[in-house]
Amino acid sequence: MDLGLKDKRALVLASSQGLGRGIAEALAAEGARLMLASRRADAIARVADEIADKYGTEAVGRACDLSSVEEAGKLGAAALEHFGGVDVFVGNYGGPPPGKISQVAADDWRAWFETMLLSLVTIADQVLPGMRERGWGRILIVTSAAVKQPIPHLGISNALRAGVTGWAKTLSDEVGPDGVTVNTIMPGRFATDRMIQNIRHAAEQAGETFEAHQAKSLAAIPLRRLGTPEEFGAMAAFLCSTQASYVTGAAIPVDGGVVKALY
Repeated sequence: MDLGLKDKRALVLASSQGLGRGIAEALAAEGARLMLASRRADAIARVADEIADKYGTEAVGRACDLSSVEEAGKLGAAALEHFGGVDVFVGNYGGPPPGKISQVAADDWRAWFETMLLSLVTIADQVLPGMRERGWGRILIVTSAAVKQPIPHLGISNALRAGVTGWAKTLSDEVGPDGVTVNTIMPGRFATDRMIQNIRHAAEQAGETFEAHQAKSLAAIPLRRLGTPEEFGAMAAFLCSTQASYVTGAAIPVDGGVVKALY
């Protein structure tokens, strides 16, 4: 299937590793031109070079710390200046650390609100006018299966990702008439460094070994395994494609069936 992404200009956040890189590689495989962003300048420059060499498409890296709304704004401006417009915006970001929600300080709430919502909104507000003018655009935000089924010990993530979903759903209604789709994609348990960190923390809280808790985690997944960044990237690329032109305002789970909700 031709996804119609050749030469589309894409900005992908937090794409030096894990799910973000999986998305970047899937878009590059379809011929999209990429600006990749991550906190570490050396890491994102290396990944951009690797992706450009592997897929024969343009890929540039730029450092950006999404905890700074000002930096997020500079990133959006840089993408617009470099490409002359952005057709696809993928909002991915690192998640908050695990811990008890009753012990989160007000300053921490504020900091993660800026990282997980305000920075995304800032960039979306920058790229949307061009998308609407051209009559085509894709905004895809990576959230979490926690939007459907809150995850113990990840209270900040549970709360703010639900807020991001509400923003995206509302925005999809506003920009749909202009040919712009806005969707969220909800990863479950994937083979990433963050997942290992979360399993380790949960094991400590339960007084179990890492191996024992990991086995219980896998047993709860109907497919009995962790997903791969490549599998996640494939779904993300479809949602960013011309083929997904009638999908908007949706929250799509990619979780191996772990969430038990009907919808």
